[in-house]
Amino acid sequence: MKAIIFGGAGFIGVNFAKRILEEGGEVIVADDLSRVGSRMNLKWLRDKGNVRFIQVDIRHASQVKEIIHVHRDADAVFHFAAQVAVTLSIQNPRKDFEVNALGTLNILEAIREEKINPALIYSSTNKVYGGMEKLKVVEEEKRYVLPDYPQGISEDFPLDFHSPYGCSKGCADQYVRDYARIYGLNTVVLRQSCIYGPRQFGIEDQGWVAHFLICGLMKKPITIYGTGKQVRDLLYIDDLIDLGLKCVENIEKVKGEIFNVGGGEENTLSLLELLDIMEEKGIKPEVKFSQARPGDQKVFIADIGKAKKLLDWKPKISVRVGVEKLLEWLRDNLAEIEFTFSEK
Repeated sequence: MKAIIFGGAGFIGVNFAKRILEEGGEVIVADDLSRVGSRMNLKWLRDKGNVRFIQVDIRHASQVKEIIHVHRDADAVFHFAAQVAVTLSIQNPRKDFEVNALGTLNILEAIREEKINPALIYSSTNKVYGGMEKLKVVEEEKRYVLPDYPQGISEDFPLDFHSPYGCSKGCADQYVRDYARIYGLNTVVLRQSCIYGPRQFGIEDQGWVAHFLICGLMKKPITIYGTGKQVRDLLYIDDLIDLGLKCVENIEKVKGEIFNVGGGEENTLSLLELLDIMEEKGIKPEVKFSQARPGDQKVFIADIGKAKKLLDWKPKISVRVGVEKLLEWLRDNLAEIEFTFSEK
C-alpha cells in the first residue's frame, strides 16, 4: 500500500504510518508540525523505514493539490490533520473553520480534480452529536449512565453541532460523506470517541487519558471540568488502525459509510475511574475541579455494531490493558516528554 497521511506526525497518524511501514508499504507524511510532540514523533518514525515528509498547511489548496498530484498513485489517503481543541475553537473560530472544514474540502477537491479515487479515510468526532443534553442521565457514585442507550450511540443519532469545533468537524464530516454520493469518491467517515495509546502527547483540551497520566508522572495538578463522572468509551490505537485498514481493504463495500468508532460498551471509563486506576499504580496527582465546559457530553459510548457487522471488526485491547500499555510507554519516554512540553 502507498498511503498519504495528512496529520501524519500526530498521535494517530504516526501510529498508522508505522503499521503501514511494518507491512511493507510506502508512506507520505504531510503535517504542519504544530502539535506538541509532532517533531519528536516524526524523528521516531523516520527510524522505522522509508518515509517521505512534506510540511503542509492544509488551509492552502495549492499545497494540498501538489501533494495529491505528485502522489496520484496512492492507494489510500488518511486525513487526520485537524484543530482538535474545543477551547481553541472558541478563542479563534475562523482558524478552526479554516483548518477543519476548509482543509478537508481542499483534500476532497484535490482528489476530485486529479480524477483519481483512492480510499479516503476521514477522522471525525463524537462531538458532531452535540452535548446530548436531552437524554436521560443517571448519576452513580463514580460515573454517569445513559439507561436508554445501553449499547451506546449509533450513527442514526441526530446530529447537533455544538461549539465551533463541533461545527467545523461536523461540516467536514458531511462533506466527506457527500463527496461519495455526489462525486463517487471512495470515502469513509470514522466518528471517533476516545482514542489513546503510545506517542500521544495529551493536553488538557485533547487526549485526556494521556494528559492525566502525564500530569501524574510529572507531578503536576489536574483540573477536572465538571464532576469527573463523565464517561467515554476508550479505543486503543492498534484497534483503530485495524479498523482503518479494514476500510481500505473493503472500500468497495463501505465507501460512503459512516462508522461510530470507540471501545464500545465493554470499554468505558469515567475521569474519576481513571484516577482510581492511577492510584492503584502509585500515581496520585493533585486534582482541582472547575465548571463544566459547554457542550461536554456527560456520557458518550459508541455503538460499534455497524463496524462489527460490515467489517467483522471489534476491539481486542481492554481498557485496563490499554491504560497499562500507555503508562509503560510514558514512563519509558518521560524525559523526552518533559523536554517536549518544556519547549512549548
